[in-house]
Amino acid sequence: MTRQRWGYAVLLGLALVLPFFVEDAVLWMKVMCFALFASAFNLLLGYAGLLSFGHAAFLGSAGYITGHLVKELGMPPAVGILAGTGFAALLGFAFGALAIRRQGIYFAMITLALSQLVYFAAVQLPFTHGEDGIQGIPRGTLFGVVDLNSRFGMYYTVLGIFLLGFLLIHRTIHSPFGQVLRAIKENEPRAISLGYDVNRYKLLAFVLSAALSGLAGSTKALVFQLESLTDVQWHMSGEVVLMTLLGGMGTVLGPLTGSFLVVMIEDYFAGLGEWVPVIMGCIFVFCVLVFRRGIVGEAAALWKRTLPDA
Repeated sequence: MTRQRWGYAVLLGLALVLPFFVEDAVLWMKVMCFALFASAFNLLLGYAGLLSFGHAAFLGSAGYITGHLVKELGMPPAVGILAGTGFAALLGFAFGALAIRRQGIYFAMITLALSQLVYFAAVQLPFTHGEDGIQGIPRGTLFGVVDLNSRFGMYYTVLGIFLLGFLLIHRTIHSPFGQVLRAIKENEPRAISLGYDVNRYKLLAFVLSAALSGLAGSTKALVFQLESLTDVQWHMSGEVVLMTLLGGMGTVLGPLTGSFLVVMIEDYFAGLGEWVPVIMGCIFVFCVLVFRRGIVGEAAALWKRTLPDA
């Protein structure tokens, strides 16, 4: 077993025993939801080179769909999660088909504009309940067996969803499809000259990233039993960019590290109110100046310099 696999095994072991030693399991479920969200975003930015400022649309819309189906229509949580994920994938296809026609800042601005349309729809549509959001979303039971109202049942369900999403992303970036995405990011004209349909690969990456973001949003709605406008605001799109860059863009564990740090900082400094964004901004500026490749990226580079044969 390689060092990398040993590291994954240790992290998995810690995640499995964590609820036995902490009181606030909801905080750690929030970390996993955002870790999946950031990993999905990293698939697009870190490996395809596409900077989206509209990923909050997929996170929030999936949460609204799941919350409405489970609370208002009495659907099982599994159906709600699948429906939310599917809707996010369809929305991602619509967004991607329009946005991939442009590159760079124009691509980012198009995704931001489309995301704002989703935000205004969430404000106006009756089933979203406007600024009140969808509250009191019942967790129910998963497949009629796992009681999601119990602390351990909900935690291990979220852990399972996160692991499935993470493994899918890991397999994707290490597949031939992932290698083509890297080639497009590094030299798009060369990828075109080799015969690859670049727009098709970009669209597939966009849809997959949107679907996994929706999976994170649907899961988050069940964890907090709430879905509100916070998840579809442009601030959320900026936050996932921060998580990815802070942890290390283009690395497997970078988004996990970044989401962990951001969620913990927000929770620890919650009592400071409006000063929290200021603190986050200072930390971001510091990391950009000192850790230009992100925390995980710099750690990996240091490891290679120290142990070149490892």
